Amino acid sequence: MESKDGYKDGARMRISRLAIWRAAPGLMLFACALYVLVAPAAAQDWFRTGTGLGVSKPKVAVADFVSRNDASAAMAALFSDVVRNDLDYSGIVDLASKSFYPTQVPSVPMELNYQAWSDPPASAQFLAFGNLTVTDTSEEIQAWFNDVKNPTAPPVVGRVYHGDSNEEQTRRYAHQFADEIIARLSGGLPGVAATQIAFVSTRSGNKEIWAMDYDGANQHEITSLHSIALTPRWSPDADRIAFTCYPTAGSILSAQICVYSAVSSRLLNWPRYRGTNSSPAWSPDGTKVMFMSSMLGNPELFIAEADGSRPRRLTHSTGADTSAAWNPKTGQQVAFVSDRGGTPQLYTMDADGSEVQKVELPDMGYVIDPAWSPNGQLLAFSWRRPNGNYDLYVMDIATHALVELTRDAGRNERPSWAPDGRHMVFESTRTGTRQIWSMLADGSAVRPLTSAGQNESPNWSPK
Repeated sequence: MESKDGYKDGARMRISRLAIWRAAPGLMLFACALYVLVAPAAAQDWFRTGTGLGVSKPKVAVADFVSRNDASAAMAALFSDVVRNDLDYSGIVDLASKSFYPTQVPSVPMELNYQAWSDPPASAQFLAFGNLTVTDTSEEIQAWFNDVKNPTAPPVVGRVYHGDSNEEQTRRYAHQFADEIIARLSGGLPGVAATQIAFVSTRSGNKEIWAMDYDGANQHEITSLHSIALTPRWSPDADRIAFTCYPTAGSILSAQICVYSAVSSRLLNWPRYRGTNSSPAWSPDGTKVMFMSSMLGNPELFIAEADGSRPRRLTHSTGADTSAAWNPKTGQQVAFVSDRGGTPQLYTMDADGSEVQKVELPDMGYVIDPAWSPNGQLLAFSWRRPNGNYDLYVMDIATHALVELTRDAGRNERPSWAPDGRHMVFESTRTGTRQIWSMLADGSAVRPLTSAGQNESPNWSPK
């Protein structure tokens, strides 16, 4: 039986205390009046980024892109649907219903009837529209995004895309167009439509690292170790993925750190160390990797150069320390999990291992899987409270206010933030099997991303 933290029960693998954290009951009671559980509705204020337009959510319409020839009809429909879905899931716009659209659809700006789109029933403030042409070997997409309440204003976005004519390329252009719209409406904060999610899947027979687009499309295997791969983590430049692997050394499987290059599509050299080595985490500048290792006996946190050299021990406790998460904003604060008090709980420390402090919570239970928001102010984690499931929470690290994002819908674990801070991906058993889900960071708009096989440990790319 394989555990979630990279250990395996049985003769070939060493059992760690960390492997049973998710199964044993809580033993300690915490009472802390300083902590407040915030209602989910109020949580929306934490994640609101603003549009810079004087309204919280401008109303946007996405017209069906016009196909210039018969061969382009399918690609035009695909491009329109992807842009519409990206904007709908952005969390910053109110998407106008297609049933209210005018019958005349513009393909170029001179055909745009501003009043027809801005007046009821469409009542849009902005419109995305354009056209698509496919030839035997290529396609051209002309795309605009206009303020239909201001006919004299130039297009907010105007782009022409040229490339190969295939679904993957068309989706990529649609994501780029949507991201530019979102960036303009959010005051410069990029969208996430062009990002990827790394995860672990069993669908090929072994636990391998896979990747997919942010919306669940284009799922593909990226490692073929024919062993066990766990806990993928993107580097800050999104060029590498560090993960826990089990390379064979004779007849023994030992957890080690592996690094995959997304540029060269191969594994990079990383040293092998004694004992169990797992749960890597990149420093925000990409020059260091923090990981759990028992190379000196007790499972502790170590830090090494990005190539694995010069490992140095950071923690010194009687318990097991793991699951480091580096504050991406400060680069100086690290959250991690330790059972030094008897049960797994959250702790923070400086990046050099000093100033260790426990993150007190108002209730007993097991706390695992810390993940910092991109702004370094919020900490997401999975918490099993008494008589409850593992659910996801977010804490404002300054005020200690808490928001519960999921409630009693299976086990919900491994949260990972999107780079815009408005979205989150996680694993859940709410449908009976372990799958990857995404949601807005306030817990709303939950949607499944995977369905085949067992899928876990998602990690959102930083760009």
